[in-house]
This record gives sequence, C-alpha cells and structure tokens, in this order.
Amino acid sequence: MRPFAYVKPVDVEAALRAAAEPGAKFLGGGTNLVDLMREGIERPDTVVDVTGLPFDTVEELPDGGLRIGALVRNSALAADRRVRTRYPMLSQALLSGASPQLRNMATVGGNLLQRARCPYFYDHASACNKRRPGSGCDALEGFNRGCAILGVSQSCIAAHPSDLCVALAALDAVAEVRGADGTRRIPLTDFHRLPAGTPDIETELGPGELVTAVELPPLAIPSRYRKVRDRASYAFALVSVAAALEVRDGTVTQVRLALGGLAPKPWRAREAERILLGGPAGEASFRRAAEAELPAATTRPGNAFKAGLAVATTTATLRELNEGGAR
Repeated sequence: MRPFAYVKPVDVEAALRAAAEPGAKFLGGGTNLVDLMREGIERPDTVVDVTGLPFDTVEELPDGGLRIGALVRNSALAADRRVRTRYPMLSQALLSGASPQLRNMATVGGNLLQRARCPYFYDHASACNKRRPGSGCDALEGFNRGCAILGVSQSCIAAHPSDLCVALAALDAVAEVRGADGTRRIPLTDFHRLPAGTPDIETELGPGELVTAVELPPLAIPSRYRKVRDRASYAFALVSVAAALEVRDGTVTQVRLALGGLAPKPWRAREAERILLGGPAGEASFRRAAEAELPAATTRPGNAFKAGLAVATTTATLRELNEGGAR
C-alpha cells in the first residue's frame, strides 16, 4: 500500500474542503476501500475519514417514510424495527450480504459506492477498462460466470455487487448528496451508471460530492428479497430479486421489482412491472412478466444460465408474495 495522508474533519464543510483536493477519497466503514487500497487499485493521496460526521441515525419522515444517514451501519439498519416491519425486503437484503462482522463495519453510503468484484478488476495482469481505461475487457472471452447480461457493453460486463442497492432501487429510494455547490437528490435508479464506453465512471456523483443520506418513501405492501448464489452465505448474487406486490381480488394493484447480479447497476424491471400492473396474479403471468425483462440480455457461454435463473427466481418471489399477502 502506498503512503497517503489521513484527515478526520470535524464537520461537513471541512470534509468537503478536504475532498476537493486532487486524489482525495472519503472513508466510511472502509470494507471496500481499504481492500482496494491493499490491492493497489485505489491509490488515494488523501483519505478523508467521515465517520465522525452526524449521519448515523434513522429518522421518521412526515409522510411515513424513513431518512437513513449515510453512516448508519448495515447491521443496525437490518435490525431497526421500522425497517423490519415496513421494508422487509431491505432488512433481508442487508442480512444476505457479507458476514456479521462486515455488516457491523459497512455503512449505507459505502454500500452505494461498492466497486466491482469481477476477478479481472482485481488482477493487474489482466485487461480491465474499469481499472485501466482503454486496456480492454478480458471478461468478455474469459471467466464470466458472475458477470452481467443486462445493460452491458463491449467495454465492460462486470455486475454490480450490492444487495442493499437492489432493494433501494425497488423502493424508489433517493440519495442525498452534498458538494461544493450545495445539496442535491438523486433517485437510486439513476445513481449508478451503465458502462457504455466509460466503465470507470460508475455513479453520477461529481468530484468531491459526499453521500449524506438515503430517503425511503412509505411502503404499505408486502415485500421480499430473494438471493441465489453459489454458496449458502457470504457470496455475491448470481441473481437476486427485490419485489413488493399487492393483489386484490386476483388482480395486481401495486408492484415494485428490481434485479441484482444481472447488470452493472441495480436493474429496475420496468417492463415486467408494466406487464404485471392491472393484470391477473398467477404463475403464468408472473413468468411472462419476468421473461419480458430479458429479451435485451447479452449472454456469454459462462453466464447464459442467468437468464433462465432470473425468470425462475422472479417467478418464485412473486408467487411467494402472492400466496402470503394476497387480499
């Protein structure tokens, strides 16, 4: 690990000033950044430790939603009674990601900024446009079992690794960010970028901007997060589904659906939602809607199985919600 300067600002303004310096990186829980620094992938000149800033609470919003500080630990959020009762998909997503020790360190804001777990991203001997722009993408013809099939480009097929962000996308969450020009709000569905020709630019954050909170609108319908992975625990998703469903008299009246493990960002399944809303609730309609989200998939021999797995997992998740929460 190369030498770097370390600062711990006492307030937000000081943090933003420190982050404005070239080569500065914010540090929250450090569960991703520190690993990347050890591997020589992230090489900051200055680490700006924001763990002393007042962003570690979960607060009620007037409309019944929640405001979650960016420094709230994943374990604390998963255990929060309001999250477990109102947003079970969110609690389930958090508990399915990493070990209890890592959840005790990892923060909500840091989760939004997780970087790829593609093996070529970590291998300095391999071509990776995300790590070294313009070098190529060895995953295209290499080991791509865990790679994305939606929203990919010839520049990058790495899948986004976060479980939390998939649930946040389904919940219509909004990220609040602070920068030198003030505060702005970014819907989670727009926060992450698809690779196109610039896979090294992963979010819509500007230079020196700091995630300060995530806001959730109220959710009054049953929800669930389902994750399929190679191991029973501590593995990234091959496919995951965050779903919320309301059925009245056999008709879908509300639906939220997002997919993980399939794209370079959390994938909001808009086409599947469109087909489901106002239609009959049942195995056939759930499967048809899931299949409608996949025609644009670009598969390779190593990850072609993901298309069928996504359909099966989405169908099963919707079925369980229908059987457990229909009215």
